[in-house]
Amino acid sequence: MTSATPSTPSSSSSAFSEGAQVFTVQGMTCGHCERAVTQAVHGVDAAANVQIDRSTGRVEVSHTSAPREALASAIAEEGYTVAA
Repeated sequence: MTSATPSTPSSSSSAFSEGAQVFTVQGMTCGHCERAVTQAVHGVDAAANVQIDRSTGRVEVSHTSAPREALASAIAEEGYTVAA
């Protein structure tokens, strides 16, 4: 066992890392959509950690210093609607 592995919050409540951004993204229907959104975020911040729950449209971007507007814009450029 390694003790330095990245952890995933065990609760979906507000146990986010500092700098975490949560978006509601409409229009994600498949794995390709998830990859497109992930690649869009990585185009803004290659080091960002992206977690997606397609069923709820939840996209969590953590370990990023990128502005929220830049991330939302990159996702929207891929053809998805980012809710406020």
